[in-house]
Amino acid sequence: MAAPSSIISVGGVLLLFVILSVATGTEAAVSGGGDNVVPVCKTVGGGSTFFDVEFCISTLRTDAASPIAKTYRDFATIAVRLLTNNAVSTAARINGLNRAGGGRDKARTRCLESCQALYEGILDRNRVCADAIKGGKFGEAAAGLEKSAADVKACEGGFAKSGVASPVTAEDDNAFKIAKLAVALLRFAL
Repeated sequence: MAAPSSIISVGGVLLLFVILSVATGTEAAVSGGGDNVVPVCKTVGGGSTFFDVEFCISTLRTDAASPIAKTYRDFATIAVRLLTNNAVSTAARINGLNRAGGGRDKARTRCLESCQALYEGILDRNRVCADAIKGGKFGEAAAGLEKSAADVKACEGGFAKSGVASPVTAEDDNAFKIAKLAVALLRFAL
């Protein structure tokens, strides 16, 4: 019969093994080594109604961290960063449009000002989303990203309601898809 101390140490080792297995299993890693962009995009973009695999690949590959990303959390962090970059450049473009004569049409100016406020909200929200992802609060981050996607649609909707052509349709479409991409990545990070 084994000595009680050896039973305890074997039990302790087994318990430690189980704890470590569970702890490391909570981070959904992408299988394989090297560049994981294609398998990740096939997983999250294959059935998406908001973006396709090619959009996912081309978007994620614009970030220098993509080749070393190992988990869906890593890729979601990249997508949030890309959405932030989009929001910064779109807000700057809207500001430039307003300065360059957005006032020639009151409806267009009103829509641009509304979009400017919506993009500022996206920027504020993205800081919270990035922190939520770091903290493993994926549901909270996804909710913020869904709100950002809705805000982008509201920006475009404002132009449609006013009967004015939107000068930021391409940027809005891209922001919407990136937000939805980030949400899809977070679903697999759980």
